[in-house]
Amino acid sequence: MSLLEIDAQNALHYELDEAPDDAPTLVFVNALTGNTGAWQGLVAPACRDAGFGTLCYNFRGQVESRLGEDVKLSDRLIIEDLKLILATLKPSRPVLVGLSIGGLYAARAILEGSEAAGLVLLNTLRRIGPRLRWVNDATFHAAKVGGFPLMLDMMLPLLTNPDFLTAARPNHIQSTDYTPEDPSSGHYKLMETQSGTDWDVPWQDLALPVLTISGLCDRVFYDADVVAELKAQLPNGRHLEWDDCGHLIPAERPERLAEALIGFANNL
Repeated sequence: MSLLEIDAQNALHYELDEAPDDAPTLVFVNALTGNTGAWQGLVAPACRDAGFGTLCYNFRGQVESRLGEDVKLSDRLIIEDLKLILATLKPSRPVLVGLSIGGLYAARAILEGSEAAGLVLLNTLRRIGPRLRWVNDATFHAAKVGGFPLMLDMMLPLLTNPDFLTAARPNHIQSTDYTPEDPSSGHYKLMETQSGTDWDVPWQDLALPVLTISGLCDRVFYDADVVAELKAQLPNGRHLEWDDCGHLIPAERPERLAEALIGFANNL
């Protein structure tokens, strides 16, 4: 296990496989409830097999990273940590790949000066209006009263494709006594950051190559009109829509995602 030490109480867990011959490095940026395992199961190994480097890491508050007791997590802190890990490890020709809110963090880091050869946004494009603000607040409340198992039992049918949902069903809705999430846990503190996150991104300022992928089975965050409006602002964007995939693209369609990432990186 490798750790980027921030101070005595804070550190970022990372897994770096350096790129051969100055090839691009795919830098994977988690969603709030994710971890490196989402990428390392199939997607990252396939990218390495194709000749690319990979860098996976966990936010403070996620497993194997350290979070100081007095640290207040925020979108600003998460973005600064991403900028720090890029500046410190210096992956060659980084291509940032962000899932959901991870794409927002990646875009912000690039707009604030982090080097990148490309950017991939997986179900990132959205606008936080009354509906999504309600959803974000309600899912956090579900975690507060019933833990993340209750939150997942509520949300997975709205987020994932039918095949994935059918396979996942035996592992869910089995608890008769949901347990409130510990307010001191990292995931609880990460979920708290949602309400303060700034989604007003100047997408038009991202001049580098950008690939966006939308899973149309995502019935929560995907809004066709909003996605069309925002992706049109990208000066150098390429766009894919998958009608048999939902929000959790690395888990639902990992082979296809790896193929898309390899193709995008090869064409930079």
